[in-house]
Order: sequence, then structure tokens, then C-alpha cells
Amino acid sequence: MKVDSFRFLPRAFRPLYEGRGPFPGEEDAVWAPFTKRLAESRIALLTSAGLYLRATQESFDLQREQSQPEWGDPTWRRIPADTNRSDLAVAHLHINDEDLLADPEIALPAKALAQLAADGVVGSATPEHISVMGYQERSLEGWRQETLPELIVQLRDQNADGLILAPA
Repeated sequence: MKVDSFRFLPRAFRPLYEGRGPFPGEEDAVWAPFTKRLAESRIALLTSAGLYLRATQESFDLQREQSQPEWGDPTWRRIPADTNRSDLAVAHLHINDEDLLADPEIALPAKALAQLAADGVVGSATPEHISVMGYQERSLEGWRQETLPELIVQLRDQNADGLILAPA
């Protein structure tokens, strides 16, 4: 099955993002060695689906993105691992949220990760996972300056050994 990442973008935006390749300095793959055994590791999830807790968290900023189409909200949200699907909302202009709201495991497989921990495949899951809005400005300046350092602190505070990206 082919995934069309640009399906929900206005047609005029597609040329801005297709076929550009990496920016200077982004040529190499981003990998870090993982030396700890998975069965002894604490794992966190990061979804790029723009999930947030409907009752207690602010939505991602879709109004600014609509007025500034090159911008994407660089903030993030904590999602407790035991969150009920009815407590979640989605704020993302570039994905269809119907399927995500029907089954959030598509974008944040917290129950699947908990089952892997129960089965001993992974040591444990972090008590909170991370949600961001995946559509970001091409320079990723907000991510580099603000979001990334905050996420590193969040992951270290939870003693995460690894992070699984669950892209939307």
C-alpha cells in the first residue's frame, strides 16, 4: 500500500515539500546505537498525529498554521499511557482524524506496547508518551531550539531507554 503523505495538503502546497531532498547537514541517517537488551529497556512512544487530551490540554495551533501554511506548531503534549480513547482529540490539518479517533492505537500504540511489556519483550513502557504535530516548517528551527531539548528532559525524567516514533 502506498502512503500519500500529501493527500490532505492543498494541491498548491505539494511542490513546496516534494522532491526537495535533505537540507545541508541532514545527509546522514540519524541513528544512535542501542546497546541495552530490549527486554530490559523502558520504551516511550512519540506520535506525530497531533493527539491531545480533550478536557485538560490546549489544542495544537491550527489557526496559525492556516494563516501561515509554512509553519507547524512545535509544541508537544504528554499523553498518559493509560488514556482512554474517548479522552483524546486530534489537531492536525494534514491527516484525516476519523480513523485516529476510532482507534488511537493507529498513531499511539500504547496498549500494544503495554502488551509487549507484559509479555517480556520489552522491559517496560514509560507512564507518559509524547504527542506532536508532525507537520513542521522545513527548517525545523522551533524543534531544534525548543521542542527537542524539552523532549529530551521529558524522556530522561521517565528513564526512557528508547523511543518509538509512531508517525501519522
